[in-house]
Amino acid sequence: MFTACELGVFDLLHELEEPASAATIATRLDTSVDGMERLLHTCVGLKLLNVDLKNNEDCYSNTDVSAVYLVKSSPRSLYHLMMYCNQTVYTCWQYLTPAVREGKCQYERAFGTSSKEIFEAFYRSEKDIVTFLHAMDSIWNICGSDVIQAFDLSGFRTVCDIGGGSGGLAKHFLSANNESSVTIMDLPKVVQTAKKCFGTDERIHFLEGDFFNDPIPEADLFIVARIIHDWTEEKCLKLLRKIYQSCKPGGAVLLVEAFLNEDKIGPINSLVFSLRMLVLTEGKERTPSEYTKLLMDSGFRDIEVKVTGKMFDAILGRK
Repeated sequence: MFTACELGVFDLLHELEEPASAATIATRLDTSVDGMERLLHTCVGLKLLNVDLKNNEDCYSNTDVSAVYLVKSSPRSLYHLMMYCNQTVYTCWQYLTPAVREGKCQYERAFGTSSKEIFEAFYRSEKDIVTFLHAMDSIWNICGSDVIQAFDLSGFRTVCDIGGGSGGLAKHFLSANNESSVTIMDLPKVVQTAKKCFGTDERIHFLEGDFFNDPIPEADLFIVARIIHDWTEEKCLKLLRKIYQSCKPGGAVLLVEAFLNEDKIGPINSLVFSLRMLVLTEGKERTPSEYTKLLMDSGFRDIEVKVTGKMFDAILGRK
């Protein structure tokens, strides 16, 4: 799937608007015919492509799933997520064995970069930043509305999205709460790239900063999506306590993560995410009770948990 995306197989078939042979696809994408045919057959086996016999020749076309999620121009495309996984996550998976042995991130082995510089490594160039931000945003096309609508957030007018990238989740929040405004706090190079390469909304403002070391602006609601799972307990508490201090009385923090079951033997999606965190970051996926404890140890109360049944879940703590 990653290779077919990278080579542009799904995009070409979308462009052609009719089934094409392995030879035609190989010629257009500058690959060997034999290699392309093997790849196409495997994609058929994965139900990513259809195959039909035409003039005694196998001809291939996109399935509905590929047309929606793997064609780059589709509004719900996960193409950039595929590219991020292909270039970063997949590379790190080969070091799962030493990660389990050592209990630590394998970024240095995979890319020659210290774990202290993980997110600098994610953002090695503007192209890398764009790919990463598109990848993160594409997931919100699948489940952004679910996590935003997990709780009634209509009473919060000033919102700060911590590490919110280009504003993919913020846009879902504003669609449901059009009288609010959102400040996105992220690293300077991320903010600069987001402003340059992504569409803007007049209700979204960007703030350059390191949320561990720089002041966090005051807000009614803090959105912290797919951030806590990157870090150790100590760093999570440091961040959440800073957020608590900046949260207005009566305000709240919304954590968005992939919850583990309380027995930690499911769901499989969250278990795989947790292994991915092991090879890629300092963090891990957690159970609702573990997130509740982090929030309460940071000062938040009246904790509410919502398992969405989608890729990510939500937990709300109030001040």
